Amino acid sequence: MATMIQAIRLALHVGESRHGVTDIFGEDVGPPLGGVFTGTQGLKTAWNTPLDERGIVGMAIGLALAGQKPVAEIQFCDYAFNTIDLLKVAGNTYWSSGGDWNVPMVLMTPVGAGIRGSIYHSHSFDATATRVPGWKIVMPSTPLDAYGLMLSAIADPNPVMFLMPKALLRLKSKPGEEIPGEPGDDRKLSQMIDAPLGDRSQWRPDWPAVEDYFIPIGQAKVVREGSQVTVLTYGRNVQMSVAAAEELAADGIDVEIIDLRSLHPYDWDAIKASVQKTNRVLCVNEDTEITNFGEHLIRRITEELFYELHAPPKLLAGGHLPGIGLADALEMASVPQKDTIRAAIAELASHEP
Repeated sequence: MATMIQAIRLALHVGESRHGVTDIFGEDVGPPLGGVFTGTQGLKTAWNTPLDERGIVGMAIGLALAGQKPVAEIQFCDYAFNTIDLLKVAGNTYWSSGGDWNVPMVLMTPVGAGIRGSIYHSHSFDATATRVPGWKIVMPSTPLDAYGLMLSAIADPNPVMFLMPKALLRLKSKPGEEIPGEPGDDRKLSQMIDAPLGDRSQWRPDWPAVEDYFIPIGQAKVVREGSQVTVLTYGRNVQMSVAAAEELAADGIDVEIIDLRSLHPYDWDAIKASVQKTNRVLCVNEDTEITNFGEHLIRRITEELFYELHAPPKLLAGGHLPGIGLADALEMASVPQKDTIRAAIAELASHEP
């Protein structure tokens, strides 16, 4: 049962072994650390960069244009905001060259709250990412989805942003959602691919023979079927939304949970089908509520499905705050939690058409 970060590492190994990844790099990505969250331990193409996010993105663009296939990491998304102009260059190159130049790069970065990262390590980046045209943007909520989305990101001929919900990086696979070919014993998997503490100079991973598994970018997943309220969410909030829905089922409220998985392109067909079934919709994510990606979904739902709605669409998002506090109470008050998700669903379900 791989954790999400182990799943990402396995996908990167498959990428460099079978799918042409030439460079995996970022701050502390190479030996001896192998990534601040251990996502790149033991990878043969991993190397360290200076503490320079603009240099990391610029290097990835240059390598991609030179025919390589890089995977670059921004150690925390909080430090990606100063790379926006370069992200625009990566996103517009294929379009501006009339299709002559591809930019086959993946940019991965941890996002969101949930680990008490305080003001400099708890931001979200999803809304900002969706405002940069030319990028595909994915965020998994399970280890298997992380594995499948990373392989699809690597295979894509143009830039893909892989947003890692840091609160879920130690989440283990559920039974029936294992990576094809992974050992059934999570302790055995750890012994095979997790670097030991202390001296790692002689350590080498023993990679399991995992199989290819691709999740198409732009394909959502119904993680819980329901008939009364649709919840559109992704990343960390999927788990909390499902937990809230299970509690509400005891009160007779039947909730459908859609894990978008891809923010661009997103699965409009899945969204439309669910809203037409339930006639009520709640968007849940951690990013700040003003100019939030959920607001875009609500705008489109209102424009195209107005007469299907029995209640005004609702957004539950992070507070419009300069940062997230270190104290538990401050962090929990800043972004959605299970209880606030439950309350928002219950309020929406009670609205009379």
